[in-house]
Amino acid sequence: MYNKILLCYDATEEGRRALRQGADIAAAMNADTFLLAICRSMLSTAVPEGVTPELIGCQESTARALLEEGVKWLNERGIRCEGALVFGNPFDHIPQTAQRIGADLIVLGYRPRSVFARWWSQSDEEILLARVKCSVLVAMDSAAA
Repeated sequence: MYNKILLCYDATEEGRRALRQGADIAAAMNADTFLLAICRSMLSTAVPEGVTPELIGCQESTARALLEEGVKWLNERGIRCEGALVFGNPFDHIPQTAQRIGADLIVLGYRPRSVFARWWSQSDEEILLARVKCSVLVAMDSAAA
């Protein structure tokens, strides 16, 4: 049985799938949820002269809206939910948040990578699994499997 579920959400189709499947599990288990909205920072690729307060504000307001959308969607379904917005590498934030909130299940989406991307770097999934101490559900599109 799962008591605390960490839902990882980035508003992509994969993230929305994870949100839906995680919500189903949370409802079935009567579990508390924590929605982690993750934005890879666009500022890391910006030219320093191009980093303006407007760019920072726009990025944060968009991300905050995504988080609020997810929390609202869960609450409308009767699922107890807290949430947080983070910027940066998901594979740093997910394990930290899971440990901090005492998650016993992490739900996240899966996006297939190209052959070149898999060859070029270590699997993000392997990195995540090495850093967490709870169950992980990877929400997949049955058509893509």
